[in-house]
Amino acid sequence: MKAFRGQPSIYEKSDSTPRRAELEIRGLTLHFGGVKALSDIDMSVRSGELFAVIGPNGAGKTSLLNCITGFYRPQQGTIRFNGEGIAHLHPHELVRVGIGRTFQNIELFPGMTVLSNLFLARHTHCDYGLGPACLFLPSVRCEEMRHRRILEEIIDFLEIHALRNKPVGSLPYGMMKRVELGRALALEPALLVLDEPFAGMNLEEKEDMVRFLLELNRAWGQTMILVEHDMAIVMSIAQRIAVLNFGNKLTEGTPDEIIRHPEVIRAYLGDEETI
Repeated sequence: MKAFRGQPSIYEKSDSTPRRAELEIRGLTLHFGGVKALSDIDMSVRSGELFAVIGPNGAGKTSLLNCITGFYRPQQGTIRFNGEGIAHLHPHELVRVGIGRTFQNIELFPGMTVLSNLFLARHTHCDYGLGPACLFLPSVRCEEMRHRRILEEIIDFLEIHALRNKPVGSLPYGMMKRVELGRALALEPALLVLDEPFAGMNLEEKEDMVRFLLELNRAWGQTMILVEHDMAIVMSIAQRIAVLNFGNKLTEGTPDEIIRHPEVIRAYLGDEETI
């Protein structure tokens, strides 16, 4: 596995095999009172895959991501990650097993700097407790230097050197999205879950984000689940796509298969000549 700048990564394996991130969803059903958000969803994501989920507003896309990342508890069905059931785990426990995410609405700390926001994600990898941290023992200093090297690699990759000491709340919306991606990467996730990472971006910012995600997938072998409304982007970068509509899965396949599927065209994409 190569790092962002072609050098051996600080925390990735040195070979070209993606870290294992096998996700399997069977019979997933989620309802809120009488409203069914998801109905009997079957889906699987393979290691090293860039998998997209699309559908109209209200189709259940974010509800699906919230089930995968522990924010919602489905009433029925199973979610297995690398062979282990995870539907009962809390979000912080899922981070520890290798699942990180970004949010549709940015969930950064606006009064803190970019670097501080990134550093927060390293707490799951800290081996020292409160006492050693207060005394700032040599072992703590050594470990913080390791965390700093990892964050510097991420900052270098995302090209946010000039922003590192700026409060997140002072940044343009598109740059906040980039910082949130960086914070998710700082968790070292085997599976990266992205909820509308291109929302609110201008064309140039979208082009940069596409470049980052493709390099993550191709050079790092990063496994990703992507929810996005920009069909031009989804069709150009996703390897497989699942289509949801009113909480049901219409179909699943490659971009070429999806764009020609008659039910998908009727429910969401419209005239395929316009895509």
